[in-house]
Amino acid sequence: MARLTVSERQILRKKKIITLYMYWMNVLHVVQWFFKLWEKIIEHSIESSSLGRQLYILDIFANRQIVHQIAYESDVICFDQLRMNRKAFSTLCIMLETRGGLKASKYLQVDEQVAMFLHVIAHHVKNRVVRFRFMRSGETISKYFHNVLHSIIRLHGELLKRPEPVLENSTDERWKWFKNCLGALDGTHIRVRVSMNDKPKYRTRKGEIATNVLGVCSQDLQFIYVLPGWEGSAADGRVLRDAIRRTNGLCVPNDAGYTNCKGFLAP
Repeated sequence: MARLTVSERQILRKKKIITLYMYWMNVLHVVQWFFKLWEKIIEHSIESSSLGRQLYILDIFANRQIVHQIAYESDVICFDQLRMNRKAFSTLCIMLETRGGLKASKYLQVDEQVAMFLHVIAHHVKNRVVRFRFMRSGETISKYFHNVLHSIIRLHGELLKRPEPVLENSTDERWKWFKNCLGALDGTHIRVRVSMNDKPKYRTRKGEIATNVLGVCSQDLQFIYVLPGWEGSAADGRVLRDAIRRTNGLCVPNDAGYTNCKGFLAP
């Protein structure tokens, strides 16, 4: 067997040293990683409550940023997303909280609840779309949507106003031709989800599953009468006849004023 020269022995020795060094460095890295992991576990067990509070604060900040962007950043964005300007949105939130019984919760402020509600009815989007937009669970969105809806129903006496007739000297280009008229009425179809057995009744002539809602607006675009509930297949004339024949239904005042009118909102 050939003997190694001095230089070859030195090179071989260096290779062994480098290999041994790399081996122990890897062992050291593994040990360090293990101790860091153990330290994280200990910190999490000791400060789990503090960590939860930090995450909760971050979630609140993210949700408030979304509400600010949609409702408070500009009138253009607010109108595009919620169909009203910032002043009207703030006024509605105050009314629902002070007179409609809408309450803020630990996780949602009143304005965020109202913003989710308006976003749904303004764009006719599904729960999963709003869930992604507002970073909330589907259950949360459904719960607070109904809370806002019930608060709005409680305010029907304030949101639905008695009409004032068009004046004889009116100069409004849209209404001066309709002297003494109280407003305009029309029916609209709103998509709904019903059981399979009821779908034929709610199917419109365009093939959509919807309900036929009669609405009456005054000249300043305020609702003064609403009759929901009719199937989409029902004709507008049939809905109008039902509204007039109801005990507390649609009431058109005579010369005596509102004496014989029991109400403008269908029960």
